[in-house]
Amino acid sequence: MSRKIQLSLATALALLGIVATAEGSRIYLKAILAQVLLQNAWSHTLKGHARFKPWSWADFYPVAKLAVPALGAEAIVLAGATGATLAFGPGWMPSTAILGTTGNAVIVGHRDTTFKFLRDVDMGTVIALTTPNGDRHNYTVDKTEVVHESAVHILDHGDTKKLTLITCWPFDALVPGGPLRYVVHAKAAPDRFPHNS
Repeated sequence: MSRKIQLSLATALALLGIVATAEGSRIYLKAILAQVLLQNAWSHTLKGHARFKPWSWADFYPVAKLAVPALGAEAIVLAGATGATLAFGPGWMPSTAILGTTGNAVIVGHRDTTFKFLRDVDMGTVIALTTPNGDRHNYTVDKTEVVHESAVHILDHGDTKKLTLITCWPFDALVPGGPLRYVVHAKAAPDRFPHNS
């Protein structure tokens, strides 16, 4: 192979590497910017600006902040559970109880991003949910289960205050999706702390 062809191949490979690195960096920076904008929208929500969108064309807005202090995990919960919503954070299913009230409030999220921490949740783990008025509602994990996606009992409203978190199962699946869901059930803890964000 001539020196000129070797140089051309090396240049082409270098350019390809630069393009691939730039594309990866763009996606990473876009994800970081989205989280900054979500935090900003949550701050506005806590100040009384209802349905404050993180960017003008978003189809969602923050409705709560979810935290698992023992795991150092937290996420802004968004209204709705569409694919576009779940790309940026966990989504509250509006057909379920209003977050922080009596009934079964259901939040869904991706197993490999926002709900990755669910694999480390144990019985008794405290989940804190801060609502737009600044009130913090504590829940304690009392059950986990793996169900088929067609299982509707996990959405039952009920007459007690509880929180249900749902993600795909298994956590280490190579192909996303699949018919199984990992479900974390948490019942309301007796303490409620006003105005903690």
